[in-house]
Amino acid sequence: MCPTERLQATVSAAQSNRKEGKQLCGPQHFHGNWPQARSGYTSILPAQHFLSTENSPLTEHQQLHPMAEHVPAPRFPDRLGLLVGGSQALGLACVIVTGVWIGHFRGGFSWDGSLLEFNVHPLCMVLGLVFLYGDAILVFRVFRHDSKRAVKILHAVLHCTALVISIVGFVAVFHFHAKASIADMYSLHSWCGMVTFLLYLVQWLMGLGFFLFPCIMAQMRSWYLPLHVFFGLALLAMAIGSCLLGITEKLLFAIKPTYSKFAPEGILANSLGLLLVCFGVLVGYIVTQKEFKRPPNSEEEALSVHFKMLTGMEGVSSP
Repeated sequence: MCPTERLQATVSAAQSNRKEGKQLCGPQHFHGNWPQARSGYTSILPAQHFLSTENSPLTEHQQLHPMAEHVPAPRFPDRLGLLVGGSQALGLACVIVTGVWIGHFRGGFSWDGSLLEFNVHPLCMVLGLVFLYGDAILVFRVFRHDSKRAVKILHAVLHCTALVISIVGFVAVFHFHAKASIADMYSLHSWCGMVTFLLYLVQWLMGLGFFLFPCIMAQMRSWYLPLHVFFGLALLAMAIGSCLLGITEKLLFAIKPTYSKFAPEGILANSLGLLLVCFGVLVGYIVTQKEFKRPPNSEEEALSVHFKMLTGMEGVSSP
């Protein structure tokens, strides 16, 4: 007797036993052939399931789990959406508070070699090396179900925009120093900021060469990917740390006599520092959580397997 016929006979026996008040307990009723009967059961259940529901369309969850006929699809709270929304609120708050601080307390912006030109520097650093940089890191979590190449292009474009804005900020401060005959690169803030910017430039060029263009071997990409992810988060932390040093330095230069008396400008600038820290912590948390990582894509996995068969190399996972 084949497993299918044995299963049908067992089901009939179970139904008759149920009518008589008996209960089918388990493997012992399959006369020592429980593994065969179980395999027969699992082989015919999907067919019976689909035949019995051909007039009612199946949900994606039922197609993936045919045995869970009466189990509803799981509903998870959009935790990632809430976290990303919170990070965007914090990032925008950082940019807005910086603009209010410079515009209201420091006289606004200009490009004439005066102190107003220096004011362009903090706004560009917060907007470029913190907010846009953090968003460029988050795109692999926010768009984790979209085309990997499209996400890579968006990642590169955001980094390119952040790089250009940061260069404008550096040009503004050096041009102001030259006009005002102020020495360059003497403070801890300037040292940390320059190291961060140079490493960011190297990181951007390396990422562009390794991941956006197909000329680099997959083995080299696999080797560099963990370094790229680590230095991405490290540079965001360094950028925020440099901003904190710059805020403190500016406050000591501008309102040193009243800073210790809780001057409104000092309170606003200190609040900006806390917002920057919260933004960095939240971005780091989102990126480091495995549950938010890009899930495997069937088409991409097929292409990866085909590539490995042709080259004999290991594929590259997502950041």
